[in-house]
Amino acid sequence: MKKTLIKNYAKLIARIGASVQPGQHVVISAQTEAHEFISVLAEECYAAGAGKVTVEWENAQLLKLASRFEEVKELAAVRPWEEERLRARAETPPVRIKILSADPAGMKGADREKLTLAEMARSAITKPYTDAMTNRYQWCVAAVPSAGWAKKVFPEERANTAVERLWELILQVSRADGKDPLTDWMWHNRALREKCDKLNALGLAALEYKSGNGTDLRVGLIDGAKFIAGRKKTVSGEHFNPNIPSEECFTTPKRGEAEGIVYAAKPLSYGGELIENFWLRFAGGRVVECGAEKNEALLRKILSMDEGAEFLGECALVPYDSPINNTGVLFYNTLFDENACCHLALGRGYSNTIEGFETMQKDDFAALGVNDSSVHVDFMIGAEDLCVTGVTRDGRRVPVFTDGNWSEELR
Repeated sequence: MKKTLIKNYAKLIARIGASVQPGQHVVISAQTEAHEFISVLAEECYAAGAGKVTVEWENAQLLKLASRFEEVKELAAVRPWEEERLRARAETPPVRIKILSADPAGMKGADREKLTLAEMARSAITKPYTDAMTNRYQWCVAAVPSAGWAKKVFPEERANTAVERLWELILQVSRADGKDPLTDWMWHNRALREKCDKLNALGLAALEYKSGNGTDLRVGLIDGAKFIAGRKKTVSGEHFNPNIPSEECFTTPKRGEAEGIVYAAKPLSYGGELIENFWLRFAGGRVVECGAEKNEALLRKILSMDEGAEFLGECALVPYDSPINNTGVLFYNTLFDENACCHLALGRGYSNTIEGFETMQKDDFAALGVNDSSVHVDFMIGAEDLCVTGVTRDGRRVPVFTDGNWSEELR
């Protein structure tokens, strides 16, 4: 891959994605396989004015070994220095950048029971700190290829060729392969904002999803919640793009108001394993029944992470005729697959979709119906024939999606 394209991609992440400002501290999380790109990204963060760049390395194979040999108590431990670091970051949140590259099935064979129990125990200590940082810092999730991931996407290719092909796709769908990606994203953000303006003008109280695969679901929306897309902003007014790529217009559903059944349209990669051909049935807003052809046990573990994991935290609208879906490639990576078609999310709801979120507290969001959880797990439901009907607060029914894409009224 050309060095100029890689450099432009890193600049896009630093300046448009994370929107690094002069003097800010930046924390980059990445798999060890991505070390060459991380050097380029760190340089671009410094060029944007970062005061300090810290890299926190991750490795799926080491985590798998830890799950086999360490006791749950050891896996779950939050050391005093870790808690002190969390406390410092809650007081002055750094910019966070997450670079994905792990093999989608790289954790196959890990002791998932241990890891789940450890994650639940750690969350009891770490969540108050992460809650304190909500809406107060810029963050961005993007991706670079690894050999394991590329071979999953292109199993017929040699490793080097597969990595090159995946690089090309990532840059293409991330709108990073042109001469001026920063300007391209300015126009993309504007187009997404205009679509959200049309949705917000409808005054929707609920969304109804139906498709031939059996999906028949109604989800209530929060009065006062908006559809947002592309750029977000912190309480201090800094704008940033949390996902590169991003094609979604999303809002926060109302906790307790989901009825019916929904079928996944794509596999879900979670924690280095794949959950395939699964479905969820909701009653009173909660998942009351579920099933999967592959890895149902992992799906149930997600739902049992905490009390809020069984409720919805996001409704996202993405046309089936999207740039990512039109590649014809299944990425086996939620960042890309969720931006290929419509999706929902289990767990934590977004508070920054609420009008006036800057002046509100956690209890205010809970009173409005924003779900709280330690997890936020997106899963794709955008079938080719998916129809989405919006029910307005004055009782009108408005077509939002017809046969997988925006209705005539919203194009």
